[in-house]
Amino acid sequence: MRLPRTAHTSRPWRIHEIAGDFHVEDVWDLPTPGGPDDLRHLVRQITEGAGDGIAADAPAYRALFAIRWKLGALLGWDKPGAGVGGRVRSLRDRMPPDLREAPRGPDPRAIPFRSLYQLHDEWAAEMANRTVHAVMHIGWVPDGKGGHHGRMAVLVKPNGPFGAVYMAGIKPFRYVGVYPALLRGIGRAWQANAAARSAG
Repeated sequence: MRLPRTAHTSRPWRIHEIAGDFHVEDVWDLPTPGGPDDLRHLVRQITEGAGDGIAADAPAYRALFAIRWKLGALLGWDKPGAGVGGRVRSLRDRMPPDLREAPRGPDPRAIPFRSLYQLHDEWAAEMANRTVHAVMHIGWVPDGKGGHHGRMAVLVKPNGPFGAVYMAGIKPFRYVGVYPALLRGIGRAWQANAAARSAG
């Protein structure tokens, strides 16, 4: 379910300390019911899943991202010099000492993000190219009924006017093709992994 930006900005996440100049683009509740200590399982699903954790098994999702990566290759959007450590500095450079000393967390295998930090209730990863510098933030929040679930926020810092136009241009595709498939895939994988989580 899509949520207002305040569902992210009103919570005391540590990401606010280092990404205050980023725009909160999207906030979604994830279909991942669990207990208070289950964020680590969701992070593992997203980072280690060979596609199932991020819905890469959905044809529309695969097609849209295949087109995007092809365009990026043709137009040079994703060259190494355009990424983190090239065009932009990593947000890790802004982190206070206690956050820098916290566990970094794993890097996702199937998407081009680098982990920034992983806490008990919060995980963040970043990526950059010639269009944007972006953060995927996964928080673990109470559901008001005694349980918890994941909440995903996407924060972006467009690269000038071109980046802003790019973000506006892909918005319909994100809402029609990407996010619905992403949330379904996350929910399916979460259900499929229920027995493994219970076993520890």
